[in-house]
Amino acid sequence: MKNLFFLLITMILLPLHIAAHEMRPAYLHIKQVDENTYNVFWKIPRRGDMVLRLHPVFPESDNLRELTIPKVMEGAMLYSYSLTTQSPLEGQNLTIDGLQKTMIDVLVNVDYLNGEKVSFMLKPDEPEKVIPGRISTFQVIKSYTVLGVEHIWFGIDHLLFVLALIIITKGFKKIVKTITAFTIAHSITLSMAVLGFANLPGPPVEAVIALSIIFLAVEIVKNINGQETITSKKTWLVAFTFGLLHGFGFAGALAEVGLPQSDIPLALAFFNIGVEIGQIAFVVVVLAVIRGLALKKDWPVILKKVPAYAIGSIAAFWTIERIAGFWI
Repeated sequence: MKNLFFLLITMILLPLHIAAHEMRPAYLHIKQVDENTYNVFWKIPRRGDMVLRLHPVFPESDNLRELTIPKVMEGAMLYSYSLTTQSPLEGQNLTIDGLQKTMIDVLVNVDYLNGEKVSFMLKPDEPEKVIPGRISTFQVIKSYTVLGVEHIWFGIDHLLFVLALIIITKGFKKIVKTITAFTIAHSITLSMAVLGFANLPGPPVEAVIALSIIFLAVEIVKNINGQETITSKKTWLVAFTFGLLHGFGFAGALAEVGLPQSDIPLALAFFNIGVEIGQIAFVVVVLAVIRGLALKKDWPVILKKVPAYAIGSIAAFWTIERIAGFWI
């Protein structure tokens, strides 16, 4: 049923650039400290020593003064500025110079002195917007739903894990049960981590997530060889167990962009909903491809194993890379 699909997936996976979470959004936090002064915190994604050349441009950018030296963070650079203006930022244009040349979004949070907080998104095809004085609940919902969808679609390791679950699970009902268990599990730990009830350090979590993909790749091979394992018997249980860990990975990504303090529950809920929308879309596409290409049944066993080897090899590279990153 899935044999031709196995070959297609292998062709997709082999040339895949073996990295994950490269496309996390940039984050701009503007905090008003008095009538004409704002603290500006600008976080840009980086990959190794490569940092995207993006710069926020304000109406009075000549008055933008660097407060501290740039701080190197895991997967990002953080810049701190002080902005002095002659007139309020509300109603003025904000531009991210260079954004149109990238594939990432920018989440902007503004905290006003009167307690008002606004959030909005800037995109490569829309690198400029008027800074609002207050923003609707709908805009918060829209911004964080989009963030959730983008995170799962650009989170290659999470998608690879879901793909492995689909390959190893037999039958549509069991696939639904398995994906539901994974969803419930990562929703639990995502919420607990963001709300401060539980926390795990990011680098070890990312390394173990890669190991979870290797585990599933090995289980796929055993399944093809006719061996019955705990994964083949109760895939939903394995999905739930590892899903708890993946939730901490989602929480780490959300922590990088931040949440509007006045709308934390709302933003968290719709980030999670966005993740699920993106995940469901991926599952639907994969199942459609499986059904559309399930034409030939008698493929050699070795060819059936190739996708598992490809998935496992990519995950093994991530594991080594992430463990090595503990000491870098």
